[in-house]
Amino acid sequence: MPETLDANKVNTMAQGIDVLEDYLLTLDRELLEILLFDRTTRRNILWATKDYEEYGADYAEFEEITPAAITGAHSKLIQPRTAKAQNTQSGRTRSKAEVFTPSWMCNKQNNLVDEQWFGRAGVFNFEAEASWVTNHETVNFTGAKGGWQKYIDAKRMEVSCGEAPYIVSRYDTVTGQRIPLSDRVGILDRKLRVVNENAESDDDWLKWSWRAVESVYGFEYQGDNLLLARENILYSYIEYYYARFKRQPELTWLRKIAQTISWNIWQMDGIKGVVPDSCKPLEHSQVTLFDDEAESTACPGCAKGDIFRHTGIYCKVKDWRGKKTQTYISLLKGGK
Repeated sequence: MPETLDANKVNTMAQGIDVLEDYLLTLDRELLEILLFDRTTRRNILWATKDYEEYGADYAEFEEITPAAITGAHSKLIQPRTAKAQNTQSGRTRSKAEVFTPSWMCNKQNNLVDEQWFGRAGVFNFEAEASWVTNHETVNFTGAKGGWQKYIDAKRMEVSCGEAPYIVSRYDTVTGQRIPLSDRVGILDRKLRVVNENAESDDDWLKWSWRAVESVYGFEYQGDNLLLARENILYSYIEYYYARFKRQPELTWLRKIAQTISWNIWQMDGIKGVVPDSCKPLEHSQVTLFDDEAESTACPGCAKGDIFRHTGIYCKVKDWRGKKTQTYISLLKGGK
């Protein structure tokens, strides 16, 4: 018999806007492990922030995030930005330029992309002052760049994604206010709405909802934000699944979705295109009269500001339709 989610545990997984790692752990340990996994290094994602160093050596800036470090006594350690102390928010704004965009602005910018796709405004909603009004009419693809399947497959990426507010809008990252499922404005929210309106069978819904997840990408430097982004996308998918089927997804299916998310939402130093803190000096040996002497020079990419010459670990991304993996920098002009 297929292994299914415990509905009560799913309903309590999110406390307010925060998806609790303790509930993920008790729901299915493998899910939490997948969400912490780095597909490039084949290890766990890094903290990549000094904010948690007071808790001990396991919380040092470039240590891996483990399930044990964020569950049990530390189950509420990683929280959305709006739940963090004000001084922590201010410190991260100064040190990492961490400023989260309000949902109305995410909507406005996502609308600009869709206006280009559909050739008209107001497809998903009508903008209001610091808000929007949802257009509940079935999305019409007449005059668009392609049909609904092509819209689902169109790749979209949120750079420096934080908690991924452009991809899914479970809540406003500035106010912390929950957003009803029918009024969400993220890139994936829009794609899943289109799937709901067009999938004729349950199998079609499963196929195209998965492809929708495969089509959205994002990267983030700080590990806590990255985990929140992955959790937000996974939990959003659960909510859309439940709205369609009035039951929770099977664990085997949800693990597949989580694996896709762990590929598509990855940890990266966006300026360098590498895993944070992975650049190392180049070592050289010089023969002298007395002995070999080792010399080192700085990473040429770091020294010259050249994204193609770093000694660090270049991050990998997956092209699901092309069935191949490649480095992120290979997508850039002049990449290799």
